[in-house]
Amino acid sequence: MGNNHKDEYDVTVIGAGLIGICSALSIAETGTSVQLIDRDDPGQGASYGNAGVISPWSIVPQSMPGIWKQIPSMLFSINGPLSIKPWHFPKLIPWGLRFLRNSTHEKVRKTSNAMELLNQSNIELYRQHLAGTGHEHLIRDSFYVHAFRNSRKAKLDNLGYEIRTSKGGNLEKIGQQELRKLEPALSKEFQAAILIKGQARALAPGKIGTVLVAKAKSLGVKIIKANVEKLAPDIKGGWSTKTNIGNFTSRKIVLCAGAWSANLLKPLGIHLPLEAERGYHLEYNNPCIELNNSIMDVDKMLVASSMEDGLRVAGTAEFAGLDAPLNKKRINSLKKLAKDMLPELNQDDAKTWMGIRPSMPDSLPILDEFPHHKGLFAAFGHSHYGLMMAPKTGQIIADLVTEKPINLDLSPFSADRF
Repeated sequence: MGNNHKDEYDVTVIGAGLIGICSALSIAETGTSVQLIDRDDPGQGASYGNAGVISPWSIVPQSMPGIWKQIPSMLFSINGPLSIKPWHFPKLIPWGLRFLRNSTHEKVRKTSNAMELLNQSNIELYRQHLAGTGHEHLIRDSFYVHAFRNSRKAKLDNLGYEIRTSKGGNLEKIGQQELRKLEPALSKEFQAAILIKGQARALAPGKIGTVLVAKAKSLGVKIIKANVEKLAPDIKGGWSTKTNIGNFTSRKIVLCAGAWSANLLKPLGIHLPLEAERGYHLEYNNPCIELNNSIMDVDKMLVASSMEDGLRVAGTAEFAGLDAPLNKKRINSLKKLAKDMLPELNQDDAKTWMGIRPSMPDSLPILDEFPHHKGLFAAFGHSHYGLMMAPKTGQIIADLVTEKPINLDLSPFSADRF
């Protein structure tokens, strides 16, 4: 168990979600040698479980003006989108206060600019990564349909929609009749929708991870299945990654371990406000209906999308730490909300899933080399946006690691901004 692995690699990427996969792939494309370590199969964690939306216009942060007024109803509604376990409240308070401080109009617009940098080219970059793999079809053009039960709430001058429009987004409000034609499986309770155009959706997020890992391996990336236990400067220079199967050395490390990243950094004296935000999904292999686009039930914060293996509904944000078991109440809530949204949905064969998102209080990841820790880079904290931000994150990290000049303002993603 204490063996040292002597294969020489320039970079170790820790964490094989789509952030880690895209980072390893982009680094390898520069001719740099890479080893990618994860305890699980690549691309099968939080990256696997999302709703599949790939949106250049997901540039609106979680913390918005007035959100403090909505939190009680979200938290205490029986089927509300937010859940906090009582034992986790004390730990969450400092994070929550930072979250609320980021809800001013000024900070929201600054955050949106940073999110735009990571999302604006996501469809194009995914298609570049998938080109030549035989799986180009896994990214499909789509609208993102924001559906409202009350048509008066579907306002294009809402701050989130106004931000998208001001940056060039193509949005359209439609009424109930047009919505029924576009998505006949939706409940008749929905009276209007905002269509966000110029989107795409992933037909199998987990398969995209598998395909891109295969491409990375063809470029020489070594895949290692191991549990990372400790990071430490190596006595010969560079870094040592201690795992349950031995130690791996490299000149540089890119930490993409999602919600587990903070625990690996604490022994190095690095403390960050990273929260483990748990998300759930249900997947129906025989739904008996099909959706033409990705759809959000805005009232219930539930997203549904048809995929290769059936229909997936995803939603809820649960704060309970890294180790709490799956909450069956959240699963039951999802089932009810899915049926309310899609009345003809066949729920006989629902498969349940829970994953953990790494969430920062300002909705932005850390993409940086840690000050005072030369050769240690961060690429984590993408919250709800990991699938969408992965390819651009990988491109940026590759430039940072290979010390290529970057003509971008990366200060919003700095490691010392807190």
